[in-house]
Amino acid sequence: MNARTVLFAASIAATLGACTPTIRVEVAPINIYAKLDADVRIRLDKEVQTAIQQNPNLF
Repeated sequence: MNARTVLFAASIAATLGACTPTIRVEVAPINIYAKLDADVRIRLDKEVQTAIQQNPNLF
């Protein structure tokens, strides 16, 4: 091997060693509490309506 080949191989190795891949994963905050709260309230409202219809003297 001549000096030029060694120098070229060393420069390629240095270039590849300097380029380390970086992976960043960012997740935006998701606000699901409002939807969940509304869904629970709707279910409870339906259950209360059913209970009142089945037992009209409940209240």
